[in-house]
Amino acid sequence: MAMAVGDADSDEPMMDINTTPLIDVMLVLLIMFIITIPIQTHAVKLDLPVDQPTNEPPPVDPVKNKIVITPQGAILWNGETVDQVRLRQYLDISQTMNPIPELHLQPDPQARYELVDEVLAVTKQASVEKMGFVGNEAYYQAF
Repeated sequence: MAMAVGDADSDEPMMDINTTPLIDVMLVLLIMFIITIPIQTHAVKLDLPVDQPTNEPPPVDPVKNKIVITPQGAILWNGETVDQVRLRQYLDISQTMNPIPELHLQPDPQARYELVDEVLAVTKQASVEKMGFVGNEAYYQAF
């Protein structure tokens, strides 16, 4: 805001620039810039299979393997404790079977996200075709 300093009787024009409209425009531009910035999210890229129609019927009772991640940091393959190297070997073997068995991933709500992320990375490296998350109802109470 510009204010006249000194003699109020002076008929001379004020030589100061009015910066109020400039500030208003800059604030509007700043708000528009903030709104248009995309939200940064962390995601694990996992290529999930696309359902494609097949001529043969699906197997009635496929073998189902289950990976459980405990809050203590243990990885369980069908109830047996394994490390990530052994997990990768099991996944590679399961992907060569015919029919390909389903893989059920069930992380505990209290399990560390880093370990779950590492297990997801191992499943992606093994090119797992049939995978699903089970036990998601446990997370309903977590939030």
